Amino acid sequence: MAADPLSRVFAALADPTRRDMVARLAVGDATVGELAAPYDVTVQAVSKHLKVLEDAGLVSRSREAQRRPVHLEAEVFDLMTKWIERYRRQAEERYRRLDDVLRSMPDDATPPTAQEENRS
Repeated sequence: MAADPLSRVFAALADPTRRDMVARLAVGDATVGELAAPYDVTVQAVSKHLKVLEDAGLVSRSREAQRRPVHLEAEVFDLMTKWIERYRRQAEERYRRLDDVLRSMPDDATPPTAQEENRS
């Protein structure tokens, strides 16, 4: 898997099952068995998915007596949000510049129709 943290997070979230697990953990902590319940896979397969999420820093596991809940590490989303926000701002600025150019064009500057072009 990729070395930098952002790549590990995006790679971990590339799988729809792992994204679903993250969504479920956003509601509250759950055990591996509880996370495995809605899927037609083994607990071991779910554990492998959780290992990928854990390696990416998205989840952690703790021990509460006999229970080992999985916990979502929400601060990792700050890393993703900062990255996404940077590019969102850049895209918005490009659209603002395009809007400015379009607003500065005269209203009668409509492109010629196909018939008008053929007459030329």
